[in-house]
Amino acid sequence: MAGAARKKLVGRYEVGRTIGQGSFAKVKFAVDADTGAPVAMKVLDKATILNNRMLQQIKKEISIMKIVRHPNIIRLNEVLAGQTKIYIIMELITGGELFDKIARQGKLRENEARKYFQQLIDAINYCHSKGVYHRDLKPENLLLDSRGNLKVSDFGLSSLSKNGFLHTTCGTPNYVAPEVLSDGGYDGSAADIWSCGVILYVLMAGYLPFEENDLPTLYDKVLASLTV
Repeated sequence: MAGAARKKLVGRYEVGRTIGQGSFAKVKFAVDADTGAPVAMKVLDKATILNNRMLQQIKKEISIMKIVRHPNIIRLNEVLAGQTKIYIIMELITGGELFDKIARQGKLRENEARKYFQQLIDAINYCHSKGVYHRDLKPENLLLDSRGNLKVSDFGLSSLSKNGFLHTTCGTPNYVAPEVLSDGGYDGSAADIWSCGVILYVLMAGYLPFEENDLPTLYDKVLASLTV
């Protein structure tokens, strides 16, 4: 029809509005033109990735997301590449972050907290069975679908199983396990379970077990928990 706006297409996907934005990527609402199914499209700029030396990290994140297929883990559909962009097509989750839910209502009812924690543990147990350690579990990375089910997202810091301990210090300070802060290496599965425990505390109490204004004091408090 004359005068109608042309829809932007990436592959078979009609690209719509921006629904999220981070330091290195935008997330767009998109529709599969073949099926009419809505999806989330993560758009990354190739030059930005190369300039920030993130290529290997992005490749690893994609390869890990192809491995993990579970009802409580956000699903990767496919990856497309253009001349200047990389497009990661994922399941669209519309219920927001678990973090936002806690921020709105504070601590959750016991049965509700139990449901989310069980779904989280099911997903992480599955990841560990596949040799995948998430390493950045926190309510901001736990999404809720339209039916209120939990979906683990953001595998950007995740790692595949290796012989021996992991040594990269990563994660979000309030949720990180004490051994991750030490110099002796750590078991990725145990570190994830620690983070799950912190999340359970937040679900039940409505606030963090470890919280300080400066990082050194926070780390001291987390490390001191080993001797309690």
